[in-house]
Amino acid sequence: MRFVPFELERWQSTWENRVRFNLAESGVHPLSVQELLGLAGASAVPLLEVRLGYSQSNGTDLLRQRIAALYPGASPDHVLVTTGSAEANFVACWRLLEPGDKVAMLLPSYLQIWGQAQNLGAQVRGFDLHAGNGWEPFPEEIRAAIAPGTKLVVVTNPHNPTGHVLSDDARRVILERSREVGAWLLADEVYAGAELNGKTTPSFWGSYDKVICVSGLSKAYGLPGLRIGWLVAPPEFTAESWARHDYTTIGPAGASDHLAGVALAPGVREKIIERTRRILNANYPVFEQWLKRFGDTFSWHPPQAGAICLVKYRQGVGALDVVERIRAQHSVLLVPGEHFGVPQHIRFGYGNELSELQAALAETELGLKRIFTD
Repeated sequence: MRFVPFELERWQSTWENRVRFNLAESGVHPLSVQELLGLAGASAVPLLEVRLGYSQSNGTDLLRQRIAALYPGASPDHVLVTTGSAEANFVACWRLLEPGDKVAMLLPSYLQIWGQAQNLGAQVRGFDLHAGNGWEPFPEEIRAAIAPGTKLVVVTNPHNPTGHVLSDDARRVILERSREVGAWLLADEVYAGAELNGKTTPSFWGSYDKVICVSGLSKAYGLPGLRIGWLVAPPEFTAESWARHDYTTIGPAGASDHLAGVALAPGVREKIIERTRRILNANYPVFEQWLKRFGDTFSWHPPQAGAICLVKYRQGVGALDVVERIRAQHSVLLVPGEHFGVPQHIRFGYGNELSELQAALAETELGLKRIFTD
């Protein structure tokens, strides 16, 4: 079979640590270990005493208890801790998909599962979010994409790259149609908690007996370096995914598991989420005013969640060329819309420290004005 590469991750991993400014990140400025422990009012001693052996491979009992507490009715047996939410997506798809299976997926999207499903031999069909409809999907397109025989439906909510939160009506149609055809529903909810209005997006958990919820500490928590993600699913599915996990990373690092338990402790999690929302609400107005300085060059919908904004530009030059020139000439990393399946768009991240964001935008402006007037 032809291998479908994951172009977005290759682009980011190649350059994100080699540029002066990274506006390709979709989370907020990460916490340091010292800052995390300070927020928690916790001593560093227990971390220093963590043995550098193998930790519990599906996540320690304490960490799985704290994750389960976020999902009403879930127990630790519903939870598998993974190396980032990307591995949770991977093992869930590996458990479910076989050659010829049908997958329906919300688009545009973070295209991990789009590529992975094809690499497993599945057939993938999209149902679109429409900019002209406020980034909402059309019900008839949802129903058409989730055709009889569909094995898996994939949604990201809150959404990447648009920052949109699905309406109650859209959620209802997706759930009803998934139930009608008997498909599994994988809900990637890694941006939940990073809402600008302070209202946490409702999880799909508990709405259907074939729901798999995926999340992690990278986006809403500002802790991507811990590489802690999870899936929450019926216990039998979780156990079968754990068996696949034995073939991948085996288990999380003990130090990461410990710090994840600190981050998800009652009272601490709320402080971290509050920090994330404070950064978003301070930074987005600065970013929006910057966009407006370009007049009618850009069009966009203000994001509802996540440190991301998908911006369309009217010039005919390809986004791959735009972001490469900005990277090479100005040392600023952006994400081209082609990596989400939407040409003539750029995804901007705006979760940096404010002074860094302002400096990055000033440098980006120099490059864009040169490119758009050539």
